[in-house]
Amino acid sequence: MSVRELVVLGTASQVPTRRRNHNGYLLRWDGQGLLFDPGEGTQRQMLRAGVAAHDIDRLCVTHFHGDHALGLAGVIQRINLDRVPHEVTAHYPASGQHFYERLAHATAYRETVAVSTAPVAGDGLVTLAETPAYTLSAHRLSHPVEAYGYRLTEPDGRTMLPALLAEHGIAGPDVGRLQREGELRGVRVEDVSRVRRGQRFAFVMDTRLCAGVAALAEGCDLLVIESTFLEADEAMAADFGHLTAGQAGAAARDAGVRHLVLTHFSQRYDDPAAFGREARAAGFTGTLTVADDLTRVPVPHRA
Repeated sequence: MSVRELVVLGTASQVPTRRRNHNGYLLRWDGQGLLFDPGEGTQRQMLRAGVAAHDIDRLCVTHFHGDHALGLAGVIQRINLDRVPHEVTAHYPASGQHFYERLAHATAYRETVAVSTAPVAGDGLVTLAETPAYTLSAHRLSHPVEAYGYRLTEPDGRTMLPALLAEHGIAGPDVGRLQREGELRGVRVEDVSRVRRGQRFAFVMDTRLCAGVAALAEGCDLLVIESTFLEADEAMAADFGHLTAGQAGAAARDAGVRHLVLTHFSQRYDDPAAFGREARAAGFTGTLTVADDLTRVPVPHRA
C-alpha cells in the first residue's frame, strides 16, 4: 500500500531551541523519500522519527543558510555509511555550488554512494525531475540569498465509472485491457471514466511574498510553508526576507490549499497557537497544522 506523508524533523528558524530542532522534513511518496532542508541535528531527528538513510531518494535544499543546510554533511555521510543501494540526487541553488561541495566533503569519510547532483537555476517553474509517480519542480523565492521552493505534482489519472462501463458492456478483465490500450470495441477510456486530478505538494521556505509563493502553492493538497513571524513584526519579516503567519495563511487561501502546515518559527515567540490563529484570521479555512518536531502529516485523500 502506498504511503504519502510528511515527517517533520525540525521546526526552528535560525537557531535550535529546547523544544525545536533546526529544519528537516521528509516527504514519503509511494516508496520514494524526499528530504527537504536538513539543518543541524537532522540525522539524530531521523533516528527519533524512525527515518533511515535508505528512505532518502532526493535531497532538496531551498538555500544555504545554516538552519536549512548544516545537516547535509551528516546526512550525506550517513547515506554512505549505510551503503544506500539506490540512486540519491541532491537539488540546491546552483549559485551555492561551493557551499554544497564544502558540506558534502566537510570531513573525511569513505564514499560508497555516488550522490548525483542536479542544481536549480533559472526563473519561472523549473522542472528538475520527471518520474512515473511525480514531477519535481522549483521556483525562485525572495530572500537575501538565492532561494528556491519545491513543488511535486502527480500526473493526472482516470477514475473508471461502473455505471458507464456496464452501459457499454465492459466488465472483468476487459476493464484493465481498456485502461491499458485506451480503446476497446470502439469504446474509448474517456467514454467510461473521468479525470482524477493528481495530488500536489509544495515546500516554501524563507521568502517574502512573491510570485514564486503563489506559483508553488497553487492548488496544493499539502503546503508546507514558513511563518517565521507574527503580524506585529511584519516589517521585520520583510526586512529579513520572511513571511508572517497571516501572510502564509492568505497565500494558502488564495491558492486553494487543502492542508496548510506552518513551520520555521522564530524563538522570540512562546505561544505556537498564535501562528494558527493569525493564519485563520487571514481567511484560511482548510485543514491547518502548526508543526511540532516529529509531527507526521498525511497527504490528504483525493477530493
